[in-house]
Amino acid sequence: MRKFGLIGYPLGHSFSRKYFTEKFKKEGINDSQYDNYPITDINQLKDLISVEPELCGLNVTIPYKSEVLRFLDFIDKEASEIGSVNVIKINRRAGSFILSGYNSDVTGISETLNHYVKNKLNHAMVLGTGGSSRSVCYVLRKMGVRITMVSRESREDVISYRDIKPDLIADIQLIINTTPLGMYPAVEGKPALDYSLLGKNHILFDLVYNPEITSFLASGLKQGCTVITGLKMLHSQAERAWEIWNDKNL
Repeated sequence: MRKFGLIGYPLGHSFSRKYFTEKFKKEGINDSQYDNYPITDINQLKDLISVEPELCGLNVTIPYKSEVLRFLDFIDKEASEIGSVNVIKINRRAGSFILSGYNSDVTGISETLNHYVKNKLNHAMVLGTGGSSRSVCYVLRKMGVRITMVSRESREDVISYRDIKPDLIADIQLIINTTPLGMYPAVEGKPALDYSLLGKNHILFDLVYNPEITSFLASGLKQGCTVITGLKMLHSQAERAWEIWNDKNL
């Protein structure tokens, strides 16, 4: 039996196990299973792989997408440029293993945003500065979209929520939440924006997919915004991860 799974902590919000379990059943993939591995410390990674000899690949989620890089033997160029890995391929040889890191979030983000960027989107606000934010910014820059990054505290090239003025909101077409705010079970959370400044010309995209309509997106809907849930990204990046795990050339 080939095993795959998800590392991160906590994992109660994740739909990945459900997605892959349903995929295996629907497609008649009988030699594989997918499990959650909620590790509380990234230093537990190699022990996990050692005690699970059938483990062939892992997805990586909050808070380890950047921390995991130091444990990898090979990092794909794109993932290295971003500084974030969410897919690990495990190649085993003579009792040892080689860990290779990739970023399938790029595929998920690109496939989600392509339609909107084609419609002359030119300025986006990215909320959060973690591993997912790095992937989002990488994709937006490739698409030629100008970025304003926001975090709780300002620093070089990053503004704080306190620095967001009405004229900046008026110039933004797309706002992307890359933080875990609003994720199950703390579903009331949302980024500290003045939502009254939003309107029908704004697009809100939340990488959180559980719940599908987060408090962030619900606040945008009340203002007439277009909203994009995180489910399409989840599905796209999961399919790309499956391709990586099964590519014999990687």
